[in-house]
Amino acid sequence: MRLQYLTLSLICCFQFPCTVNAQSIVGNWKTIDDVSGEAKSVLTIKEADGVYSASVAEILDPEVKDINPLCLECPGDKRNTPIKGLDIMWDVKSTGKSKWGKGKIMDPENGKVYGCKLSLMTKDKLKVRGFIGFAALGRNQYWYRVYAPE
Repeated sequence: MRLQYLTLSLICCFQFPCTVNAQSIVGNWKTIDDVSGEAKSVLTIKEADGVYSASVAEILDPEVKDINPLCLECPGDKRNTPIKGLDIMWDVKSTGKSKWGKGKIMDPENGKVYGCKLSLMTKDKLKVRGFIGFAALGRNQYWYRVYAPE
């Protein structure tokens, strides 16, 4: 009987750290405007076959949320598409424990596309680094997890 408890205890000890460290970025995230500090949008991060993408789920800016503006400066097939529903991050892959990168992120206000790296700071805070060329030449933005009301 003691051997069964010892075995069960060891299994739990080795399983628990794996599940705690395996945090996911999939879900809804609130973005904050760099200038005003106000909530700007809610993005939905999805994963398919190990590749992550994000689209605009909701526009929070009261001046434009009801009109769903078009992305006038976006490149290619994204040009003149409504911002709500627009894919703004694509081709992101896991690069290590709680880190993702090798993808692209677009600023829908000016249509510029940047390389991106993501780091999960806590289960509810995501550091997003957009850069041109090298990650050292970029800026950070923090996104905050949004939970569905119960």
